[in-house]
Amino acid sequence: MTNKALIVRGGWEGHSPTAATELFLPVLAGAGFDVTVASPTAYGDPALAENDLIVQCYTGGMLSAAESAGLCATVAAGSGFAGWHGGVLASFDDRDYQRMVGGVFLHHPAELTTYTVTFDGRYADHPVVADSADFTVTTEQYWILTDAANQTLATTVCHTPDGTPVSMPVIWTRQWGHGRVFVNSLGHSLDDLRHRPTADLTERGLLWAARR
Repeated sequence: MTNKALIVRGGWEGHSPTAATELFLPVLAGAGFDVTVASPTAYGDPALAENDLIVQCYTGGMLSAAESAGLCATVAAGSGFAGWHGGVLASFDDRDYQRMVGGVFLHHPAELTTYTVTFDGRYADHPVVADSADFTVTTEQYWILTDAANQTLATTVCHTPDGTPVSMPVIWTRQWGHGRVFVNSLGHSLDDLRHRPTADLTERGLLWAARR
């Protein structure tokens, strides 16, 4: 039986939602997914539950009550949800959505920042990060609020205005009911997503999140 994946994309064009999601179509096709593309209105369609994986790249926007409830219920019932950067963390001012994702974007410095992504050794065997080595990127560094239900697989160091270092999540997974959620805060630009460590982690995360 063919697996089904839905890509929901749009919103602010600064995150290149069409081109960004197109980068991962070969991976999904190679893994046997029949992929369709839609806007967030698909979240209000009962057929949403037929998808084994929902990949979102939609910055900004709003969800209707029906769309929010439909998405959250579908993930809780077992469909996977995955995405990166502002396409999931700066989407929809909706508390139920944010609670399902497990985090929300608050801030990034005005300039691009060079920083190290560090993996948590406690999760060295996790399929998303197994055999991964710490790496350095130059891109937006997201300050994020997250919750304790996340498995934080990788972090970086941010600094408060007085220079105090703060450990900040970069990549996490979580269980939402019967569904798996994968979030990667990297991915501001197409070059970021093409960066091999970031691409590999995102590809693994999409496939990990999909309903088994």
